[in-house]
Amino acid sequence: MKIVLVTSGQPSLNPRLVKEADTLSFAGYEVTVLYTYWNDWGTKLDVTLLKTKKWKAIRVGGDPEQKPLVYLFSRIMHKLTICGAKKTRLKYFAEFAISRNSYWLMKAASARHADLYIAHNLGALPAVIKAAKHHNKPCGFDAEDFHRNEVSDDPHNFDVLLKACIEDKYIPQTDYLTASSPQIGEAYRKLFPSKEPIIILNVFKKNLDIKATHIKPDTPLKLFWFSQTIGTNRGIEEVLKALGTINHRKFELHLMGKLQHNISKGHFEKLAGHTFYSLYFHDPIAPDDLTVFASQFDVGLALEPAFSFNNDMALSNKIFTYMQAGLAIIASNTTAQRILLQRQPEIGKVYEIGNVQSLSNILQHYAENTDEVYKARQASLHLAQTSLNWETEQLMFLNIIDTFNR
Repeated sequence: MKIVLVTSGQPSLNPRLVKEADTLSFAGYEVTVLYTYWNDWGTKLDVTLLKTKKWKAIRVGGDPEQKPLVYLFSRIMHKLTICGAKKTRLKYFAEFAISRNSYWLMKAASARHADLYIAHNLGALPAVIKAAKHHNKPCGFDAEDFHRNEVSDDPHNFDVLLKACIEDKYIPQTDYLTASSPQIGEAYRKLFPSKEPIIILNVFKKNLDIKATHIKPDTPLKLFWFSQTIGTNRGIEEVLKALGTINHRKFELHLMGKLQHNISKGHFEKLAGHTFYSLYFHDPIAPDDLTVFASQFDVGLALEPAFSFNNDMALSNKIFTYMQAGLAIIASNTTAQRILLQRQPEIGKVYEIGNVQSLSNILQHYAENTDEVYKARQASLHLAQTSLNWETEQLMFLNIIDTFNR
C-alpha cells in the first residue's frame, strides 16, 4: 500500500508528520512525504533528519539556494493571490492564498499515484483532496490546530476568513479527520457533524534511559521553555517578571528557539536584570534530540497565553516533551492544559494567565520544596513511559490506516 503525506511545512518543523511517516514505514507501507521550504535552520535540520529515514521525502516549490527562480515566482504568485482573495472575498483564489506552495503541492500530489493521501497543515489540504479525487482514492487530514482561529478570533479577520473557507470546502471531503486535543476535536465535530474526529495526542516515543534526578542543594532551579520562535506574546515576559519578585533562591531560565525577526535578546535580557537568576538562549535542535536535551532541566514551562481559541484549546508538543524528559510542569490555565493537569495533578501546577503573582508563588514554592519537584518529575516520567507516549497513540493511528487496507 502506497501512502503520500503532504505538508506545507518541513519535516524537522513538523514532528507530528515525522511520527506518522515513521510509523507507516515501520509497518511496511511505502511512504512518500511531499514538503516545502520554510526556513534555513529547518532545512539544515532536515538534512540530518532525512538521512535516517526509510521513507522518501520530496521538496517542492523551490528554495532560495537550489531553486531560487521557482522560489521567487512562488512568493510573487502567493502575494498576488492573497490580493486577489481579498478583493474577490475568497471566491477564486483561496486555494492558492492559503500557502506559498499550494500550486506546487497540488501538482506534485496529483502526479503521484497512492492508495491513501494524508494532509498535514491546512496549506496541504486542497492538494490532498484534489489528488485523492484525481486517483479516486481516500484521504485524511490531521488537524494539529483549530486552524481558523490560530491567529485571531475576530470573524472578520482575513486569516480567519481564509482558513474557514478552506476548512468548510475541503474537510467535508475527507475520509477521516484526526485532531491533537479533545477540545480541538470537539470544536471540529460541532462544525462538521458528519465527522467524528479521532484524537491523536502530540506525544513522543518513550525513552527508558531518562531518569528523574534530585535537585542538589544550593544549585539553581533550572527552568526550560522551547518553541520554534522566541518572541512576544508567548508568556516569556510573565515568567521573567515573576522571577524578578523572588530574591532568595537562584534560578536559571533556558529558552530554545529562533528569535522573532523584530526581537533581540536584549529585549528579554533587559527584563532579566535581576541578580538571582540567569537567562540562557539555545538554538533549535533536531526533534529527535530534544527530549534528552530537556532532561537536564528541572521544570518545563508551558506558558500559552490563550490569545486565540486555538491557543486555549491546544495541547502542544511542548507539554508532552517535558513529560517525556521527566520534568515537573508549570502550565498556564488554558482550557486544555488546565484539564490535563486536573486529571494528572501530580505532574505539576497551573497558574492564572496574566497573574504574575500566581506564577511567582508557584516558582517560590518549588524553589523551597525541591523534593516536591523531584516527585513531580518522577510522576511526569512515569506517565510518559506508561501511557502518554507515541507507542500508545500510534496504535489508534494505525487502526485508522488499516481500515483503508482491507
